[in-house]
Amino acid sequence: MISESVAAFPIEKIGKDFPILQQEVYGKPLVYFDNAASTQKPQVVIDAISDYYQQINSNVHRGVHHLSQKATDAFEASRETIRKHINARESHEVLFTKGTTDSINLVANSLSQGMIKAGDEIIVSHLEHHSNIVPWQMLCERTGAKLRVIPINERGELIQEDFEKLLNAKTKLVAVNHISNALGVINPIKEMIAKAHASDAWVLIDGAQSIPHMKVDVQDLDADFYAFSGHKIFGPTGIGVLYGKEALLEQMPPYQGGGEMIAEVTFEKTTYATLPHKFEAGTPHIEGGIVLGTAIDYVNSIGLEAIAAYEQELLHYGTELLKDRFPDLRILGDTEHKTSVISFLLGDIHPYDIGVILDKLGVAVRTGHHCTQPIMQHFGISGTIRASFAFYNTKAEIDQMAEALEKAHNMLA
Repeated sequence: MISESVAAFPIEKIGKDFPILQQEVYGKPLVYFDNAASTQKPQVVIDAISDYYQQINSNVHRGVHHLSQKATDAFEASRETIRKHINARESHEVLFTKGTTDSINLVANSLSQGMIKAGDEIIVSHLEHHSNIVPWQMLCERTGAKLRVIPINERGELIQEDFEKLLNAKTKLVAVNHISNALGVINPIKEMIAKAHASDAWVLIDGAQSIPHMKVDVQDLDADFYAFSGHKIFGPTGIGVLYGKEALLEQMPPYQGGGEMIAEVTFEKTTYATLPHKFEAGTPHIEGGIVLGTAIDYVNSIGLEAIAAYEQELLHYGTELLKDRFPDLRILGDTEHKTSVISFLLGDIHPYDIGVILDKLGVAVRTGHHCTQPIMQHFGISGTIRASFAFYNTKAEIDQMAEALEKAHNMLA
């Protein structure tokens, strides 16, 4: 039964807000189901990018002239918008980065400068994107720390008993995602953070997939670090956020040197700027930082609770439809604790072949390993077909995908 909030969801109005979705592909209406890779942009975000270059364009924090002041005010106002959105305690706990990958690398490189040493242990999970594995492997190579991995079960869920066994006095950091990009599985991160803190370990959460789908409260979670990307939440590419607790950020040495991150430079010694500028070397992605705030305002104008309810309805509808229609369909990550992703195989047909045919029929899905090769190795497969939804998608589009899948299945089975 559809709830009143889902029935009242303004999908027709929302769909018109995204001009790219009005086009046809190969003579078919575009169905965009690759939102876990990158989301489309509403007109208000597109206009904000144009407005920045027409009315504000100038460097920030460095000029006394009018445009520089306007740019600085807009940039810092966006930082405050983000602070409120994730409920950080202070705006200087919000660092602008290039994206989730850059945020994780910032933490890994900074901690490797004396804060993590030989013999320390870092825990990641089998569900991680490569960007939350490789930086920690590199840190371990530099420092002599050891990498430990939380295993998953056949539903794609982290095995919590094994996580608890991995925690010990040597554990320095736990790095896990909030939601798996490959499977859509939601991890119980609040409980995991509490367990890690009981072992005096820091916790970094990769929030790239959670930030567009649910309310995130970093103080309630008690996360030490939380990272996400602008292009996953209907904003520009090349901009992202690292939230970090003030006390921990103060301890950490800067990751990069250059302009903006300094207090004073002499050839004998350099002193560093205060937060957040200590970690924002060089001219930032000013337009991206400002417009990320616009994108978040747009999402909040719809409401994350309404978005979550609507997307769960899409997920349930799509899952049941595909299961009923294709007896040889196998869903990876088939668990009740998930959101907005159906990752599947259709018989023994290669995912790439399915993806090519769907594209010709106007349906954009992602195929392959989704930068999560350890997950694919666990299941003994090379990749999956991934349909990932956003709040501008519809049940009619899911029907269109099912029709396209049936044609592909008939051609290739």
